[in-house]
Amino acid sequence: RIIHEAGYSEDECKQYKAVVYSNTIQSIIAIIRAMGRLKIDFGDATRADDARQLFVLAGAAEEGFMTAELAGVIKRLWKDSGVQACFNRSREYQLNDSAAYYLNDLDRIAQTSYIPTQQDVLRTRVKTTGIVETHFTFKDLHFKMFDVGGQRSERKKWIHCFEGVTAIIFCVALSDYDLVLAEDEEMASGFYFLFFQLQNRMHESMKLFDSICNNKWFTDTSIILFLNKKDLFEEKIKRSPLTICYPEYAG
Repeated sequence: RIIHEAGYSEDECKQYKAVVYSNTIQSIIAIIRAMGRLKIDFGDATRADDARQLFVLAGAAEEGFMTAELAGVIKRLWKDSGVQACFNRSREYQLNDSAAYYLNDLDRIAQTSYIPTQQDVLRTRVKTTGIVETHFTFKDLHFKMFDVGGQRSERKKWIHCFEGVTAIIFCVALSDYDLVLAEDEEMASGFYFLFFQLQNRMHESMKLFDSICNNKWFTDTSIILFLNKKDLFEEKIKRSPLTICYPEYAG
């Protein structure tokens, strides 16, 4: 939409303000919670008070608004060496890809006059449920693109709907090679933890890609494998080895 259409209007960008704030708050909360699980201490012991205040202020926050007090708490926490150490171990828990992007730019997004940019909107994380249709024109060709729910609980809703489509663009995040599925972690945190094996996101994507390629509904359909999030992959590979996903890799 941003590339082939006019992007998002100012009014549409304003509607994403609440999502940006929600993603930012969820990210810092996820890091703080992970610190307890990973037994990581704050670099500055007084940040523990900020962490407690974070949960109070976040719980009382009005949707689409971020108070100066809440922004200040988040900024102090994000600068803490213990929080940064936990962030660098984010493969061990669920954290939005956009966490550092928003937290590093908190001075800008916390302003009362803040309007999300196209890049801010692009970085938002909203779970896809159901089917979202987008139309655009490129080189005199009219395209209809359908964004489907990638989560396993959503797949049964769409897999049978697209017999006869011209092409399937199968997107895989290169940066997922050392992560587990969010659905798996949620289930593993419950009663059946001891009996549930966490599924690597890259392995799960490979399984789904195989099932799509060999599906009877798509025998005459062109399938395009699109590997994205190269920038995150290039940064992550410096500290997280590929052997996490592919133990046999010797490069």
